[in-house]
Amino acid sequence: MRIVHAAAAAALLALLGTAVPASAATLPDAPPATQSAGPSPLAWGACADTAADSRQQCATLDVPLDHGRPDGPQIGLAVSRINAARPELRRGALLIVPGGPGNSGLNGPTSAVRRLPQSVLDRYDLIGFDPRGVGRSSPVDCHLAHEDLSMTTVMPWPAPDGSVTGNLAAARRIADACTRNGGPVLRSISTRTEARDMDRIRQALGERRISAWGVSYGTYAGAVYATVFPGRTDRIVLDSNDDPDPRRVERGWLAAYAQGAEDRFPDFAAWSSGPAAGDLRLADTPQQVREQFLRLAARLDAAPLPWPGANPARLDGNALRAAMLDALYDDARFPRLARLMLAADGRGELPAAATPPDAAVQNTVAVSVATLCNDVRWPRSADAYARAVTADRTAHPLTAGMPVNVVPCAFWTQQPAEPPTEVTPDGPSNVLMVQNLRDPATPYSGALRLRAALGDRARLVGVDSGGHDAYAAHGNACGDRLVTRFLVDGRRPDHDTLCPAEH
Repeated sequence: MRIVHAAAAAALLALLGTAVPASAATLPDAPPATQSAGPSPLAWGACADTAADSRQQCATLDVPLDHGRPDGPQIGLAVSRINAARPELRRGALLIVPGGPGNSGLNGPTSAVRRLPQSVLDRYDLIGFDPRGVGRSSPVDCHLAHEDLSMTTVMPWPAPDGSVTGNLAAARRIADACTRNGGPVLRSISTRTEARDMDRIRQALGERRISAWGVSYGTYAGAVYATVFPGRTDRIVLDSNDDPDPRRVERGWLAAYAQGAEDRFPDFAAWSSGPAAGDLRLADTPQQVREQFLRLAARLDAAPLPWPGANPARLDGNALRAAMLDALYDDARFPRLARLMLAADGRGELPAAATPPDAAVQNTVAVSVATLCNDVRWPRSADAYARAVTADRTAHPLTAGMPVNVVPCAFWTQQPAEPPTEVTPDGPSNVLMVQNLRDPATPYSGALRLRAALGDRARLVGVDSGGHDAYAAHGNACGDRLVTRFLVDGRRPDHDTLCPAEH
Protein backbone atom coordinates (compact mmCIF):
# COMPACT_ATOMS: atom_id res chain seq x y z
CA MET A 1 0.00 0.00 0.00
CA ARG A 2 2.66 2.43 -0.51
CA ILE A 3 3.03 5.55 -2.52
CA VAL A 4 6.79 5.34 -2.98
CA HIS A 5 8.08 8.86 -2.35
CA ALA A 6 4.81 9.37 -3.44
CA ALA A 7 5.02 5.89 -2.09
CA ALA A 8 5.16 6.72 1.41
CA ALA A 9 2.82 9.64 0.72
CA ALA A 10 -0.51 8.32 1.64
CA ALA A 11 -0.53 5.36 3.87
CA LEU A 12 -2.63 6.63 6.74
CA LEU A 13 -3.46 5.35 10.27
CA ALA A 14 -4.73 3.05 12.97
CA LEU A 15 -6.72 2.98 16.15
CA LEU A 16 -10.09 2.19 17.64
CA GLY A 17 -13.29 1.60 15.69
CA THR A 18 -14.45 -1.60 13.99
CA ALA A 19 -16.56 -2.59 11.02
CA VAL A 20 -18.58 -5.75 10.51
CA PRO A 21 -16.69 -7.88 7.96
CA ALA A 22 -18.40 -8.94 4.77
CA SER A 23 -18.05 -12.46 3.44
CA ALA A 24 -17.68 -13.36 -0.19
CA ALA A 25 -21.37 -14.15 -0.24
CA THR A 26 -22.23 -10.45 0.18
CA LEU A 27 -21.10 -9.76 -3.38
CA PRO A 28 -22.29 -12.55 -5.69
CA ASP A 29 -19.75 -14.39 -7.82
CA ALA A 30 -21.60 -13.30 -10.96
CA PRO A 31 -22.51 -9.91 -12.37
CA PRO A 32 -26.16 -8.80 -12.26
CA ALA A 33 -28.30 -10.00 -15.14
CA THR A 34 -28.25 -6.56 -16.72
CA GLN A 35 -24.47 -7.05 -17.21
CA SER A 36 -24.72 -10.56 -18.61
CA ALA A 37 -23.48 -9.54 -22.02
CA GLY A 38 -20.37 -8.00 -20.49
CA PRO A 39 -18.53 -4.93 -21.71
CA SER A 40 -17.72 -4.40 -25.36
CA PRO A 41 -14.37 -5.74 -26.63
CA LEU A 42 -11.51 -3.31 -26.18
CA ALA A 43 -10.41 -1.19 -29.14
CA TRP A 44 -6.64 -1.32 -28.88
CA GLY A 45 -4.44 1.43 -30.25
CA ALA A 46 -1.20 3.27 -29.65
CA CYS A 47 -0.50 4.54 -26.11
CA ALA A 48 -0.23 8.30 -25.60
CA ASP A 49 2.77 7.91 -23.29
CA THR A 50 5.95 7.96 -25.34
CA ALA A 51 7.81 6.25 -22.50
CA ALA A 52 5.80 3.06 -23.04
CA ASP A 53 7.36 0.06 -24.74
CA SER A 54 6.61 0.12 -28.47
CA ARG A 55 4.74 -3.19 -28.10
CA GLN A 56 2.35 -1.78 -25.49
CA GLN A 57 -1.15 -0.99 -26.69
CA CYS A 58 -3.80 1.02 -24.87
CA ALA A 59 -7.60 1.17 -24.75
CA THR A 60 -10.39 2.69 -22.70
CA LEU A 61 -12.99 0.52 -20.98
CA ASP A 62 -16.29 2.01 -19.85
CA VAL A 63 -17.37 0.78 -16.42
CA PRO A 64 -20.31 1.83 -14.23
CA LEU A 65 -19.68 4.69 -11.86
CA ASP A 66 -21.81 2.62 -9.47
CA HIS A 67 -21.73 -1.12 -10.11
CA GLY A 68 -25.08 -1.34 -8.36
CA ARG A 69 -26.50 0.69 -11.29
CA PRO A 70 -24.88 -0.97 -14.32
CA ASP A 71 -26.99 1.04 -16.76
CA GLY A 72 -26.24 4.33 -15.00
CA PRO A 73 -23.40 6.81 -15.61
CA GLN A 74 -20.17 5.28 -16.95
CA ILE A 75 -16.53 6.28 -16.43
CA GLY A 76 -13.46 5.35 -18.45
CA LEU A 77 -10.70 3.01 -17.25
CA ALA A 78 -7.38 3.16 -19.09
CA VAL A 79 -6.15 -0.36 -19.88
CA SER A 80 -2.94 -1.55 -21.57
CA ARG A 81 -1.42 -4.77 -22.85
CA ILE A 82 1.67 -6.36 -24.31
CA ASN A 83 0.78 -9.61 -26.05
CA ALA A 84 2.40 -12.92 -25.19
CA ALA A 85 5.73 -13.22 -26.99
CA ARG A 86 4.95 -16.75 -28.21
CA PRO A 87 1.26 -17.11 -29.08
CA GLU A 88 1.58 -20.87 -29.45
CA LEU A 89 2.53 -21.07 -25.73
CA ARG A 90 0.00 -18.51 -24.54
CA ARG A 91 -1.79 -19.46 -21.33
CA GLY A 92 -3.88 -16.34 -20.86
CA ALA A 93 -3.77 -12.83 -19.42
CA LEU A 94 -1.72 -11.70 -16.41
CA LEU A 95 -3.34 -8.64 -14.81
CA ILE A 96 -0.77 -6.46 -13.05
CA VAL A 97 -2.49 -4.91 -10.02
CA PRO A 98 -0.68 -1.73 -8.91
CA GLY A 99 0.10 -0.65 -5.37
CA GLY A 100 -0.56 2.55 -3.53
CA PRO A 101 -3.48 2.81 -3.28
CA GLY A 102 -3.25 5.52 -5.91
CA ASN A 103 -0.37 4.34 -8.07
CA SER A 104 -0.69 4.25 -11.83
CA GLY A 105 -0.47 0.84 -13.46
CA LEU A 106 -0.97 1.75 -17.10
CA ASN A 107 2.71 1.23 -17.93
CA GLY A 108 2.83 -1.93 -15.83
CA PRO A 109 3.37 -4.11 -18.94
CA THR A 110 6.30 -1.92 -20.00
CA SER A 111 7.90 -2.30 -16.57
CA ALA A 112 7.16 -6.02 -16.47
CA VAL A 113 8.84 -6.86 -19.78
CA ARG A 114 12.04 -5.37 -18.36
CA ARG A 115 11.87 -7.52 -15.22
CA LEU A 116 10.13 -10.80 -15.89
CA PRO A 117 11.82 -13.90 -17.28
CA GLN A 118 11.20 -14.80 -20.91
CA SER A 119 9.34 -17.96 -19.96
CA VAL A 120 6.61 -15.78 -18.39
CA LEU A 121 6.61 -13.24 -21.22
CA ASP A 122 6.15 -16.09 -23.70
CA ARG A 123 2.96 -17.31 -22.03
CA TYR A 124 0.98 -14.29 -20.90
CA ASP A 125 -0.54 -11.17 -22.29
CA LEU A 126 0.59 -8.58 -19.75
CA ILE A 127 -2.36 -6.36 -18.79
CA GLY A 128 -2.00 -3.03 -17.00
CA PHE A 129 -4.54 -0.46 -15.89
CA ASP A 130 -4.96 2.79 -14.03
CA PRO A 131 -7.46 2.14 -11.24
CA ARG A 132 -10.49 4.41 -11.24
CA GLY A 133 -9.58 7.96 -10.33
CA VAL A 134 -5.90 7.44 -11.18
CA GLY A 135 -3.93 8.87 -14.08
CA ARG A 136 -5.93 8.41 -17.28
CA SER A 137 -8.88 6.66 -15.60
CA SER A 138 -11.26 9.55 -14.87
CA PRO A 139 -8.70 11.20 -12.55
CA VAL A 140 -9.68 12.87 -9.30
CA ASP A 141 -8.08 15.79 -7.47
CA CYS A 142 -8.78 17.31 -4.06
CA HIS A 143 -7.04 20.61 -4.97
CA LEU A 144 -4.93 20.50 -1.82
CA ALA A 145 -2.78 23.44 -0.81
CA HIS A 146 0.95 23.14 -1.51
CA GLU A 147 1.85 22.70 2.16
CA ASP A 148 -0.64 19.84 2.53
CA LEU A 149 1.18 17.87 -0.17
CA SER A 150 4.34 17.65 1.91
CA MET A 151 5.45 14.14 2.82
CA THR A 152 5.64 15.28 6.44
CA THR A 153 1.99 16.37 6.32
CA VAL A 154 0.35 13.63 4.24
CA MET A 155 2.23 11.15 6.39
CA PRO A 156 1.14 12.44 9.81
CA TRP A 157 4.42 13.05 11.63
CA PRO A 158 3.75 14.56 15.08
CA ALA A 159 5.39 17.76 16.30
CA PRO A 160 8.81 17.38 17.97
CA ASP A 161 7.18 17.29 21.40
CA GLY A 162 4.67 14.64 20.28
CA SER A 163 1.76 17.04 19.93
CA VAL A 164 -0.87 16.09 17.33
CA THR A 165 -2.60 19.48 17.21
CA GLY A 166 -1.10 20.36 13.82
CA ASN A 167 -1.95 16.92 12.47
CA LEU A 168 -5.58 17.31 13.50
CA ALA A 169 -5.81 20.61 11.64
CA ALA A 170 -4.14 19.20 8.51
CA ALA A 171 -6.34 16.09 8.51
CA ARG A 172 -9.46 18.22 8.70
CA ARG A 173 -8.26 20.50 5.86
CA ILE A 174 -7.52 17.53 3.59
CA ALA A 175 -10.82 15.83 4.35
CA ASP A 176 -12.75 19.03 3.74
CA ALA A 177 -10.93 19.67 0.45
CA CYS A 178 -11.62 16.14 -0.81
CA THR A 179 -15.29 16.39 0.18
CA ARG A 180 -15.58 19.74 -1.57
CA ASN A 181 -13.58 18.97 -4.71
CA GLY A 182 -13.43 15.20 -5.20
CA GLY A 183 -16.73 14.67 -6.99
CA PRO A 184 -18.65 11.44 -7.64
CA VAL A 185 -15.66 9.43 -8.89
CA LEU A 186 -13.75 10.02 -5.65
CA ARG A 187 -16.81 9.02 -3.67
CA SER A 188 -17.05 5.75 -5.66
CA ILE A 189 -13.48 4.61 -4.95
CA SER A 190 -12.95 1.54 -2.75
CA THR A 191 -11.19 -1.81 -2.91
CA ARG A 192 -14.51 -3.62 -3.42
CA THR A 193 -15.16 -1.34 -6.39
CA GLU A 194 -11.68 -2.00 -7.77
CA ALA A 195 -12.34 -5.75 -7.62
CA ARG A 196 -15.49 -5.24 -9.69
CA ASP A 197 -13.56 -3.06 -12.15
CA MET A 198 -10.95 -5.81 -12.44
CA ASP A 199 -13.65 -8.29 -13.34
CA ARG A 200 -14.98 -5.95 -16.02
CA ILE A 201 -11.45 -5.90 -17.47
CA ARG A 202 -11.47 -9.71 -17.48
CA GLN A 203 -14.78 -9.74 -19.33
CA ALA A 204 -13.63 -7.17 -21.88
CA LEU A 205 -10.53 -9.27 -22.58
CA GLY A 206 -12.76 -12.26 -23.31
CA GLU A 207 -11.06 -14.36 -20.61
CA ARG A 208 -13.05 -16.97 -18.69
CA ARG A 209 -10.41 -16.84 -15.95
CA ILE A 210 -7.59 -14.40 -15.36
CA SER A 211 -4.21 -14.56 -13.64
CA ALA A 212 -2.96 -11.64 -11.58
CA TRP A 213 0.23 -10.28 -10.04
CA GLY A 214 -0.59 -7.86 -7.23
CA VAL A 215 2.14 -5.88 -5.51
CA SER A 216 1.82 -4.11 -2.13
CA TYR A 217 -1.72 -2.66 -1.93
CA GLY A 218 -2.31 -4.74 -5.07
CA THR A 219 -2.05 -7.84 -2.86
CA TYR A 220 -5.11 -6.73 -0.93
CA ALA A 221 -7.01 -5.81 -4.10
CA GLY A 222 -5.94 -9.16 -5.57
CA ALA A 223 -7.00 -11.08 -2.46
CA VAL A 224 -10.38 -9.32 -2.46
CA TYR A 225 -10.84 -10.19 -6.14
CA ALA A 226 -9.90 -13.83 -5.48
CA THR A 227 -12.38 -13.91 -2.59
CA VAL A 228 -15.28 -12.28 -4.40
CA PHE A 229 -14.72 -13.95 -7.78
CA PRO A 230 -12.86 -17.19 -6.94
CA GLY A 231 -14.10 -19.08 -9.99
CA ARG A 232 -12.68 -16.46 -12.32
CA THR A 233 -9.10 -16.73 -11.10
CA ASP A 234 -6.32 -18.69 -12.75
CA ARG A 235 -2.88 -18.19 -11.12
CA ILE A 236 -2.63 -15.45 -8.48
CA VAL A 237 0.70 -14.05 -7.26
CA LEU A 238 0.59 -11.76 -4.22
CA ASP A 239 3.87 -9.89 -3.70
CA SER A 240 4.63 -7.82 -0.54
CA ASN A 241 1.47 -8.52 1.33
CA ASP A 242 -0.93 -6.44 3.40
CA ASP A 243 -2.70 -7.69 6.50
CA PRO A 244 -6.36 -8.25 5.44
CA ASP A 245 -7.87 -7.93 8.95
CA PRO A 246 -11.45 -6.88 8.05
CA ARG A 247 -11.88 -4.99 11.33
CA ARG A 248 -9.08 -2.59 10.44
CA VAL A 249 -7.75 -3.10 6.87
CA GLU A 250 -5.96 0.17 5.99
CA ARG A 251 -6.22 1.31 9.60
CA GLY A 252 -3.67 -1.37 10.41
CA TRP A 253 -1.41 -0.72 7.45
CA LEU A 254 -0.04 2.63 8.55
CA ALA A 255 0.45 1.28 12.06
CA ALA A 256 2.56 -1.50 10.54
CA TYR A 257 5.23 1.00 9.47
CA ALA A 258 6.43 1.10 13.08
CA GLN A 259 7.33 -2.59 13.05
CA GLY A 260 8.44 -2.53 9.41
CA ALA A 261 11.00 0.20 10.08
CA GLU A 262 12.36 -1.69 13.08
CA ASP A 263 12.63 -4.88 10.99
CA ARG A 264 14.45 -3.14 8.15
CA PHE A 265 16.61 -0.39 9.71
CA PRO A 266 19.31 -2.88 10.81
CA ASP A 267 20.06 -3.55 7.12
CA PHE A 268 20.80 0.14 6.57
CA ALA A 269 22.77 0.33 9.82
CA ALA A 270 24.92 -2.67 8.82
CA TRP A 271 25.61 -1.23 5.36
CA SER A 272 26.42 2.28 6.60
CA SER A 273 28.82 0.99 9.27
CA GLY A 274 30.59 -1.41 6.90
CA PRO A 275 33.12 -1.18 4.09
CA ALA A 276 30.50 -1.23 1.33
CA ALA A 277 29.46 2.32 2.25
CA GLY A 278 32.90 3.71 1.36
CA ASP A 279 33.03 7.47 1.87
CA LEU A 280 29.43 7.36 3.14
CA ARG A 281 30.31 5.22 6.16
CA LEU A 282 28.56 6.74 9.16
CA ALA A 283 29.93 4.88 12.18
CA ASP A 284 31.83 1.82 13.34
CA THR A 285 28.88 -0.33 14.41
CA PRO A 286 25.20 -0.70 13.49
CA GLN A 287 24.18 0.35 17.01
CA GLN A 288 26.14 3.57 16.61
CA VAL A 289 24.30 4.25 13.33
CA ARG A 290 20.93 3.87 15.06
CA GLU A 291 21.99 6.16 17.89
CA GLN A 292 23.31 8.68 15.39
CA PHE A 293 20.06 8.68 13.42
CA LEU A 294 17.97 9.32 16.53
CA ARG A 295 20.38 12.03 17.72
CA LEU A 296 20.35 13.81 14.36
CA ALA A 297 16.56 13.68 14.09
CA ALA A 298 16.27 15.24 17.55
CA ARG A 299 18.85 17.90 16.63
CA LEU A 300 16.95 18.76 13.45
CA ASP A 301 13.70 18.95 15.43
CA ALA A 302 15.28 21.77 17.40
CA ALA A 303 17.31 23.41 14.63
CA PRO A 304 16.24 22.56 11.04
CA LEU A 305 18.58 23.20 8.13
CA PRO A 306 17.53 25.19 5.05
CA TRP A 307 16.78 22.81 2.16
CA PRO A 308 15.85 24.70 -1.00
CA GLY A 309 13.39 22.91 -3.25
CA ALA A 310 11.91 20.74 -0.50
CA ASN A 311 8.32 21.05 0.73
CA PRO A 312 8.66 22.66 3.23
CA ALA A 313 12.07 24.13 2.37
CA ARG A 314 13.88 22.75 5.41
CA LEU A 315 15.43 19.54 6.65
CA ASP A 316 13.86 19.03 10.03
CA GLY A 317 13.61 15.89 12.13
CA ASN A 318 10.45 14.68 10.44
CA ALA A 319 11.92 15.24 6.98
CA LEU A 320 14.85 13.04 8.00
CA ARG A 321 12.47 10.40 9.36
CA ALA A 322 10.42 10.49 6.14
CA ALA A 323 13.64 10.12 4.12
CA MET A 324 14.57 7.17 6.29
CA LEU A 325 11.30 5.36 5.54
CA ASP A 326 11.72 6.02 1.84
CA ALA A 327 15.32 4.72 1.88
CA LEU A 328 14.30 1.46 3.54
CA TYR A 329 12.26 0.45 0.48
CA ASP A 330 15.40 -0.47 -1.49
CA ASP A 331 19.14 -0.85 -0.79
CA ALA A 332 19.80 1.44 -3.75
CA ARG A 333 18.34 4.31 -1.70
CA PHE A 334 20.70 3.82 1.25
CA PRO A 335 23.35 6.26 -0.08
CA ARG A 336 20.91 9.15 -0.19
CA LEU A 337 19.94 8.69 3.46
CA ALA A 338 23.62 8.45 4.42
CA ARG A 339 24.32 11.74 2.61
CA LEU A 340 21.45 13.43 4.45
CA MET A 341 22.76 12.20 7.77
CA LEU A 342 26.31 13.33 6.99
CA ALA A 343 25.03 16.76 5.99
CA ALA A 344 22.92 17.01 9.14
CA ASP A 345 26.05 16.17 11.13
CA GLY A 346 28.07 18.90 9.38
CA ARG A 347 30.17 16.41 7.42
CA GLY A 348 28.89 17.04 3.91
CA GLU A 349 26.61 19.00 1.62
CA LEU A 350 22.88 18.45 1.53
CA PRO A 351 21.82 16.57 -1.62
CA ALA A 352 19.32 18.32 -3.84
CA ALA A 353 15.73 17.91 -2.68
CA ALA A 354 13.84 15.25 -4.67
CA THR A 355 10.39 16.82 -4.38
CA PRO A 356 7.84 15.77 -7.02
CA PRO A 357 5.76 18.58 -8.54
CA ASP A 358 2.46 19.27 -6.85
CA ALA A 359 0.49 18.17 -9.91
CA ALA A 360 2.08 14.71 -9.75
CA VAL A 361 1.16 14.28 -6.08
CA GLN A 362 -2.38 15.69 -6.09
CA ASN A 363 -3.95 12.76 -7.92
CA THR A 364 -2.08 10.06 -6.00
CA VAL A 365 -2.95 11.55 -2.62
CA ALA A 366 -6.63 12.01 -3.55
CA VAL A 367 -7.07 8.37 -4.60
CA SER A 368 -5.11 7.07 -1.64
CA VAL A 369 -7.12 9.08 0.88
CA ALA A 370 -10.40 8.09 -0.80
CA THR A 371 -9.54 4.38 -0.72
CA LEU A 372 -8.47 4.41 2.91
CA CYS A 373 -11.47 6.40 4.07
CA ASN A 374 -14.09 4.66 1.92
CA ASP A 375 -12.94 1.15 2.77
CA VAL A 376 -13.37 1.15 6.57
CA ARG A 377 -14.62 3.34 9.42
CA TRP A 378 -11.94 5.26 11.34
CA PRO A 379 -11.86 6.49 14.94
CA ARG A 380 -12.69 10.14 15.59
CA SER A 381 -11.35 10.75 19.11
CA ALA A 382 -8.51 13.28 19.18
CA ASP A 383 -7.57 12.15 22.68
CA ALA A 384 -7.30 8.52 21.55
CA TYR A 385 -4.90 9.50 18.75
CA ALA A 386 -2.81 11.57 21.15
CA ARG A 387 -2.54 8.67 23.61
CA ALA A 388 -1.59 6.25 20.85
CA VAL A 389 1.12 8.57 19.56
CA THR A 390 2.60 8.99 23.05
CA ALA A 391 2.84 5.23 23.54
CA ASP A 392 4.16 4.50 20.06
CA ARG A 393 6.91 7.13 20.26
CA THR A 394 8.34 5.21 23.21
CA ALA A 395 7.90 1.75 21.71
CA HIS A 396 9.18 2.65 18.21
CA PRO A 397 11.44 5.72 18.32
CA LEU A 398 12.48 5.45 14.67
CA THR A 399 9.00 6.40 13.50
CA ALA A 400 8.22 8.76 16.41
CA GLY A 401 4.49 8.04 16.63
CA MET A 402 3.61 8.75 12.98
CA PRO A 403 2.15 5.29 12.25
CA VAL A 404 -0.69 5.72 14.79
CA ASN A 405 -1.39 9.40 14.25
CA VAL A 406 -4.55 11.09 12.98
CA VAL A 407 -5.48 11.07 9.27
CA PRO A 408 -8.18 12.70 7.09
CA CYS A 409 -10.45 9.68 7.59
CA ALA A 410 -11.10 10.92 11.14
CA PHE A 411 -13.02 13.82 9.55
CA TRP A 412 -14.47 11.98 6.54
CA THR A 413 -18.16 12.74 6.14
CA GLN A 414 -18.94 9.81 3.80
CA GLN A 415 -19.26 6.48 5.55
CA PRO A 416 -18.17 3.27 3.77
CA ALA A 417 -20.91 2.08 1.42
CA GLU A 418 -20.00 -1.55 2.17
CA PRO A 419 -18.13 -3.31 4.94
CA PRO A 420 -14.63 -4.60 4.17
CA THR A 421 -14.31 -8.00 2.54
CA GLU A 422 -13.34 -10.88 4.77
CA VAL A 423 -10.68 -12.86 2.89
CA THR A 424 -11.44 -16.57 3.32
CA PRO A 425 -10.00 -19.99 2.34
CA ASP A 426 -12.99 -20.67 0.07
CA GLY A 427 -11.94 -21.16 -3.54
CA PRO A 428 -9.31 -22.89 -5.66
CA SER A 429 -5.81 -23.48 -4.32
CA ASN A 430 -4.21 -21.16 -6.85
CA VAL A 431 -2.50 -18.41 -4.81
CA LEU A 432 1.25 -18.03 -4.31
CA MET A 433 2.46 -15.36 -1.90
CA VAL A 434 6.02 -14.03 -1.92
CA GLN A 435 7.33 -11.81 0.86
CA ASN A 436 10.62 -10.30 2.01
CA LEU A 437 11.34 -10.96 5.68
CA ARG A 438 12.34 -7.34 6.30
CA ASP A 439 9.84 -5.20 4.41
CA PRO A 440 9.42 -1.68 5.85
CA ALA A 441 5.98 -1.07 4.34
CA THR A 442 4.27 -4.47 4.44
CA PRO A 443 5.92 -6.37 7.30
CA TYR A 444 6.25 -10.14 7.29
CA SER A 445 3.84 -10.34 10.23
CA GLY A 446 1.05 -8.97 8.01
CA ALA A 447 1.85 -11.48 5.29
CA LEU A 448 1.45 -14.30 7.82
CA ARG A 449 -2.04 -13.01 8.61
CA LEU A 450 -3.02 -12.96 4.93
CA ARG A 451 -1.58 -16.47 4.59
CA ALA A 452 -3.73 -17.63 7.52
CA ALA A 453 -6.84 -15.99 6.05
CA LEU A 454 -6.35 -17.72 2.68
CA GLY A 455 -5.71 -21.11 4.26
CA ASP A 456 -4.97 -23.89 1.80
CA ARG A 457 -5.72 -21.58 -1.12
CA ALA A 458 -2.19 -20.19 -0.67
CA ARG A 459 1.45 -21.05 -0.21
CA LEU A 460 3.93 -18.52 1.15
CA VAL A 461 7.47 -18.08 -0.14
CA GLY A 462 9.44 -16.08 2.40
CA VAL A 463 12.62 -14.44 1.13
CA ASP A 464 15.49 -13.60 3.50
CA SER A 465 15.86 -10.12 2.07
CA GLY A 466 15.12 -6.53 2.94
CA GLY A 467 13.09 -3.91 1.11
CA HIS A 468 9.72 -3.64 -0.58
CA ASP A 469 8.73 -5.81 -3.59
CA ALA A 470 10.02 -9.35 -3.80
CA TYR A 471 9.49 -11.06 -7.18
CA ALA A 472 12.03 -10.09 -9.83
CA ALA A 473 13.06 -7.16 -7.66
CA HIS A 474 16.01 -7.94 -5.39
CA GLY A 475 17.79 -10.74 -7.20
CA ASN A 476 16.92 -13.68 -4.93
CA ALA A 477 17.17 -16.59 -7.36
CA CYS A 478 15.31 -19.02 -5.09
CA GLY A 479 12.24 -16.82 -4.64
CA ASP A 480 12.20 -15.74 -8.27
CA ARG A 481 12.48 -19.33 -9.48
CA LEU A 482 9.53 -20.52 -7.36
CA VAL A 483 7.24 -17.72 -8.53
CA THR A 484 8.26 -18.17 -12.17
CA ARG A 485 7.66 -21.92 -11.96
CA PHE A 486 4.16 -21.28 -10.61
CA LEU A 487 3.30 -18.83 -13.39
CA VAL A 488 4.74 -21.06 -16.11
CA ASP A 489 3.44 -24.49 -15.15
CA GLY A 490 1.28 -24.00 -12.06
CA ARG A 491 3.52 -25.84 -9.59
CA ARG A 492 3.60 -24.45 -6.06
CA PRO A 493 5.76 -25.65 -3.16
CA ASP A 494 4.05 -28.40 -1.17
CA HIS A 495 4.56 -26.32 1.95
CA ASP A 496 5.42 -22.76 2.85
CA THR A 497 9.07 -22.17 1.94
CA LEU A 498 11.88 -19.90 3.14
CA CYS A 499 14.48 -18.84 0.60
CA PRO A 500 17.87 -18.02 2.16
CA ALA A 501 19.71 -14.75 1.66
CA GLU A 502 21.88 -14.47 -1.44
CA HIS A 503 24.85 -12.16 -1.76
